[in-house]
Amino acid sequence: MQHAVTELGYVRFGVSDLAAWQHMATQLIGLEAFSEGNDKQVFLRSDINHHRIELIEDDADDLLTAGLRVAGVEEFKQVQQILGDAGVAFEVGSDALAKERYVLELLQLEDPAGNPLEIFHGPRLDTAKPFYPGRRMYGKFVTGDGGVGHMILAHDGLDKMHEFYAMLGMRGSVEYRIPLPNDNSMDILFMHCNSRDHTFAFGVPTGGKKINHLMIEVDNLDDVFYSLERVEESNLPIKTAIGKHSNDHMISFYFETPSRFQIEIGCQGRPATHQSEYFTGDIWGHRFEG
Repeated sequence: MQHAVTELGYVRFGVSDLAAWQHMATQLIGLEAFSEGNDKQVFLRSDINHHRIELIEDDADDLLTAGLRVAGVEEFKQVQQILGDAGVAFEVGSDALAKERYVLELLQLEDPAGNPLEIFHGPRLDTAKPFYPGRRMYGKFVTGDGGVGHMILAHDGLDKMHEFYAMLGMRGSVEYRIPLPNDNSMDILFMHCNSRDHTFAFGVPTGGKKINHLMIEVDNLDDVFYSLERVEESNLPIKTAIGKHSNDHMISFYFETPSRFQIEIGCQGRPATHQSEYFTGDIWGHRFEG
């Protein structure tokens, strides 16, 4: 599909404790933090993009926007046609808003669950400003064609979410069918748009927020455990212990941010298979801590 989204290009979070978030992002994870003169805004980098994460001082403590990239001008026009034909409400952003987001063009809309999205093209790449990690790192973050990472979001029915994101060119299906008592199960839907196993997933409780977690991937196991030690020494709780997922083979752990949603730090994820399959549990580990 020419109009298809290609990556989760950026995310924007409203956070009530900007200083705590900046400390977590740089010292625990290793992201680069900087501002552009606004003391209520912090940008986080993991590669040569101007930024991948934007933090806004805001009591929401939740996702403000997920930015989905399309390839260029023609694809940006095509996605507007697709949305219009499907009766999906959207608004093309002004030049001033695109400048604020450091992209060439964007439009704003919501998915069926009310998750706020922006579809854009033309992110600013700062090739003359090499990525500079916030703490020592053994390797680097994995972005490339996989974008910033993946997120589990709130949903309003898995069928609705699949239909909506398939319209945007994503592929996917239920990848986990977790057994529950009385012959019930919890299904988790995963959708991908590039080589990353999934960009969005739906079906895990979000505790009333729009987001359950953001996954950030590194290219080596040492940085996963280095972050794990830093988190254990902090006042932020580990929510899921180190383990290995069955679907994407990610070796990872989860911890709670100051905004009470989670970050997953992982490595060694396998590419998307483009074929449906499902699992009933993980390969090992990932014990829930709370």
